[in-house]
Amino acid sequence: MSNPCIICVAITGSLPTKTNNPAVPITVSEQIESTHEAFEAGASIVHAHVRNDDQTPSSDPEKFAALKEGLEKHCPGMIIQFSTGGRSGAGQVRGAMLGLRPDMASLSVGSNNFPTRVYENPPDLVDWLAAEMLAHDVKPEIEAFDLSHILKAHQMWQAGQIAQVPYVQFVMGVKNAMPVDRDVFDYYIRTVQRLFGADAPWCAAGIGAQQATLNDWAVAAGGHARTGLEDNVRLDRDRLAPSNAALVQRVVELCGKHERPVATWRQARNILGLWAGPEKEQAA
Repeated sequence: MSNPCIICVAITGSLPTKTNNPAVPITVSEQIESTHEAFEAGASIVHAHVRNDDQTPSSDPEKFAALKEGLEKHCPGMIIQFSTGGRSGAGQVRGAMLGLRPDMASLSVGSNNFPTRVYENPPDLVDWLAAEMLAHDVKPEIEAFDLSHILKAHQMWQAGQIAQVPYVQFVMGVKNAMPVDRDVFDYYIRTVQRLFGADAPWCAAGIGAQQATLNDWAVAAGGHARTGLEDNVRLDRDRLAPSNAALVQRVVELCGKHERPVATWRQARNILGLWAGPEKEQAA
């Protein structure tokens, strides 16, 4: 299989703390350093959240701006993807950083259950986030926690709410949401290919101990893979992951196993139809 595999590293998230794993990067400087290591290991996308000093989640645009500046300096060419997830704030606060014009941002187009609460994504907020991404030339990554989210992304694409062929990420293994199920995974792939075309890019993310499983399935099936300390703080049952880079390296090894090259940042941008940073600014 010759098509390059894009590796996305989700460096921090909203939940893991240094109590869970001391390697979880909290401050902006820690996040930049951890991302740089993951970039050198083979990641071409960074999925980023920001935190307050007490490690609680934040949607502060100033923190996102500082992080973006540092990533552009130390990881030139890497695709920067901001999270608009619901744990970092409520309502339009979740998209307050989109005016910074990152390359990408996550977009959850429907609600679902999380371990202890409902992850609410009401239609009016989804429409507003999508409109902000269009206005600022930010490519959405559709976070599909359920089959209906893939179908909703297709509806939004047809309506012009999403500019390019959607990049869909299957999220599996969240407690009370979609479990890790191979038949469902394969049906997700067929659905993306039926709705968006046989060559439409897609990604998969496994939560917790299922991260390695989804990484393997995605690489073997020709998709792209997400890893990182946001989703899983361990290498295995007995060992904490020493860094985001170590989790990226595990995906790199899977790419070797399945005879797929690891996508460079240039290849990743080409696959996803993204401008390089300076070109994007000139096109604004």
